[in-house]
Amino acid sequence: MTMSKSTQPTAPKRIVVKLGGSMLERLNENHIANFKRLQKQGTDLIIVHGGGPAINKQLAENGVASTTIGGIRVTSKEAVTIVQSVLVGQVNPTLVHQLNKGGMTAIGLSGYDNLLTCDFLDKETYGFVGEIKEVNNNLIETLLANGITPVISCFGCANDGTPLNINGDTVASKIALAIKAESLLLVTDTPGIKINGEVQQVVTASAINNWIESEDIYGGMIPKVTAALDCLAEGIPSVQIVGESLEGTTILQQEVFA
Repeated sequence: MTMSKSTQPTAPKRIVVKLGGSMLERLNENHIANFKRLQKQGTDLIIVHGGGPAINKQLAENGVASTTIGGIRVTSKEAVTIVQSVLVGQVNPTLVHQLNKGGMTAIGLSGYDNLLTCDFLDKETYGFVGEIKEVNNNLIETLLANGITPVISCFGCANDGTPLNINGDTVASKIALAIKAESLLLVTDTPGIKINGEVQQVVTASAINNWIESEDIYGGMIPKVTAALDCLAEGIPSVQIVGESLEGTTILQQEVFA
């Protein structure tokens, strides 16, 4: 007897969710309920988080200056220790606890957990900031196969163990590419890409490139859209930049006509 197409097992849909640092402070039961709903519908979730506000607070309290270049935090040797303490020691376990308390089965990870192979992005320009060379997707696959949601902080290390801060949007995009996710969801404190004060619902890669050139897209939005374009170029079908309501801008490689 042969199985019909309708009864053949299908691979689960995969979505990488990137939670911006400001969103972590507002994460509530509704967000977790939405995550659980997606999982019940057969979607595998991988959550990546930042921690900008908490990092800024700790840096200020310790009198450590912090600047950004193109949305990437310049990270000194003194700063990277603080960033590590905040992301891996505070933000990640707090988020994992919230998710588990909300009925999910989650586990915290960082690049130190045999997950990311990294090197310096450009030490002279950015300091202790990492560039991801490889993602251990086998580790992620093992967790997902056992119903465990990976919760990944945007922090890694060089081969010799030197700590490296990594842009969260970059971590999310690299992981999405490694596991062949269907979509990357960037949850931020903005409701999407705004041009002339209006949120764009659906945009194309070419439009984004034009807006970067005209400086209508600037600052912290640049690494977000750059991560989105990298994913699209590698075959991720869509990337969404959304606000607290999980609605915002969907980015496609090219226009889809009805």
